[in-house]
Amino acid sequence: MPYAHAADGVALYYEVHGPDERPPDAGGPESEHAGPPALLLIAGQSNSRRWWDPVRGDFEGAFRVITMDHRGIGHSDKPDDDSYSTRGFAADAVAVLDAAGVRRAHVYGTSMGGRVAQWLAVDHPARVDRLVLGCTSPGGPHAAERSAGVTRSLAQHDAAAVRRALLELMYTPEWLAAHPGPYRTIGERGTPPHVLRRHRLASHRHDAWDALPAITAPTLVVHGEDDVFNPAANAPLLAHRIPGAALQLIPGARHAYFEERRDVASPLVLGFLTGAT
Repeated sequence: MPYAHAADGVALYYEVHGPDERPPDAGGPESEHAGPPALLLIAGQSNSRRWWDPVRGDFEGAFRVITMDHRGIGHSDKPDDDSYSTRGFAADAVAVLDAAGVRRAHVYGTSMGGRVAQWLAVDHPARVDRLVLGCTSPGGPHAAERSAGVTRSLAQHDAAAVRRALLELMYTPEWLAAHPGPYRTIGERGTPPHVLRRHRLASHRHDAWDALPAITAPTLVVHGEDDVFNPAANAPLLAHRIPGAALQLIPGARHAYFEERRDVASPLVLGFLTGAT
């Protein structure tokens, strides 16, 4: 299995999909693989590369698609230390790009993955071609916070009740009735408690507000209009803060807009990344 290694030695699992896939032992960025442009997909909090399984194929015809397991998740190492932060996850993503032999990639991050993508574009601008930030937030005191009711629904002691609440925040009732699962967006099974705690803190502590104006990559901000898990009010905050960013709200969509409304979201993102729109 292909692994990258972060600066602190943590092993990070990744996969490459799509046309002309790069072999796992192809070397570092100095031997960049010729072929289709690369697209790095970054998943949400406490979720693995499987987050993208329902829609990854929408991008494989145009890009070599790279997915990864955050530190602590899936096949990646699971240290119990203070190395978990959205800015640190961005550095991990650079290690993955290095291992995959990619100097520059389009980056599409959703939810906490969008927070990570912000830092990737700020700290490593030469590595980011076009940037898509989905259902995410600038973090910190300037962000639009979820309501107390949503927070209470996720803090229940009944695990089944929390799962139901999370699903209802991700998808509309109509979509849930027609799609019995499996659901890839409600956390990776078997994740240790210390990792869940550290991922939650990393996401909560994210604050890129002061750094966002430094982003130079062409940026698209996408959000479900009915998202109350990460309130849709965060989308215009990001779009106004990032120079030249475009904004697209998807009517009727909740947090997992990219899956439930893939008929709208995937063509929208593809058009932006290929320069068609």
